Amino acid sequence: MLYRVIFASEAVGSTGASALSIAQILGVSVANNRRDHITGCMMFHRGHILQVVEGARADLDRLLRRLREDPRHTALRILSDAPIAARRIEHPMDICADPTRLLERVGLPCLSQVTANDADVMLDLRRAA
Repeated sequence: MLYRVIFASEAVGSTGASALSIAQILGVSVANNRRDHITGCMMFHRGHILQVVEGARADLDRLLRRLREDPRHTALRILSDAPIAARRIEHPMDICADPTRLLERVGLPCLSQVTANDADVMLDLRRAA
């Protein structure tokens, strides 16, 4: 059975603030997610991070344990954790290239106020683009 977990956190220091920082995070995420058969999407915006990951329960639990110990972010909060019939994300890790536009389309000023429903809507909007 597959699951989708949507979670938000706050970036620590310069995490996600530069192209180099994002490239480093994506490189490691892609390698780990390929190994663990996880697909995902990540968004950085003004010091906040939103991620959607899909995969088997055991693989997602291992990922979440690693993320809770990762010093690049803090205040990790699970917005949604539910079984799914099929994946909505195709790649090991995608990045949202225009978070400001997606946030505007759902009426949010920043990721600090995002809900699971908002994340679902943004995922649909991103896929439709």
